[in-house]
Formats: sequence, structure tokens, C-alpha cells
Amino acid sequence: MNQPATPCIFQPIGWVRSPYTRRFGTPQQASAVGSDAGARLELDGARIPEDALADLEGVERIWVLSFLDRGGTWSARVRPPRGSRELRGVFATRSPDRPNPIGLSAVRLLGVAGCTLHVRGIDLLDGTPILDIKPYVPYADAFPAARAGWIDEIPAGAPQIARYFPTR
Repeated sequence: MNQPATPCIFQPIGWVRSPYTRRFGTPQQASAVGSDAGARLELDGARIPEDALADLEGVERIWVLSFLDRGGTWSARVRPPRGSRELRGVFATRSPDRPNPIGLSAVRLLGVAGCTLHVRGIDLLDGTPILDIKPYVPYADAFPAARAGWIDEIPAGAPQIARYFPTR
């Protein structure tokens, strides 16, 4: 089926304020590597009224959809930072370098003050545009018995290998 490419236009609803300013050194999958960095999600009060954040009290985790605006070029095959150094199909990885660089981060919500959400466990750079926020709903979002293909073969304690050490 050949569909004409029509552009999708998004406007950020806010921006991440995190301690991370460089791509290298920012945790990948913060919850998986134990990073607990605090951050703020500052929503644009001119576009997003405080009422949009009503009822988030009691929500422990939220999904943050973001535009990974400082990514590199994408490739169909990439070397993930964990496991064997084999090239993998980009859609079988969590690489930030994708045809549409949209990020998905599950963070702990600490509180809401006006149009600012205070969170922990961020894996995004300071200034990253936020596209949307959704509650993490355990009964719909967690599938503990799901298989993860090649990722299941990586030993639990395997170190993460930095992408900028290509000889490893």
C-alpha cells in the first residue's frame, strides 16, 4: 500500500529542565540503570491551562513523550549499548536516532505546582521539547511476562557499553 507522505506538525507543550546538557553521560533508560535524577517538566502556560493537570495527584508514574531534537542521523541498523556488539534493526532497539525521533520516558511524578511537574528518573536532556504527558497505568502498560527477543539474551548484570567506544 503506497500512501503519500503527509507531514505531521506538532508544537511542544513544554520543555524538560534536567541536569543533563550533553547526550553522552545522560542515562539511557534511567529506570533500568538506577538513575534517580530530579527534573522539572515546565509546560507552556499560554497553551496548557493548569486544569489540564487536574487529577494527577496520586499518579505515581507518567509517560513523557518528547521530541529528541539533538539526535544524530538515523540508520536502519544500530549497535545497542548493551549485549553483543551486533548490529540490530533500529525498531528492535531503543536508539534515540530514529526516522521520527520521538522519545518515550516513564518517570516518577513527585508533584505538580502550577504548570510545572516535578519528576525523578529522567533520561532526557535539558531543553528537550515535550509533546505529551500520559499517566502510567499498570494494568494496561505492564506486561511482565512479555518476551523481548534478543534483549532477553543479555545477562542481567551485563554492563552498558558506551557508543563512543566502538572497539569494545
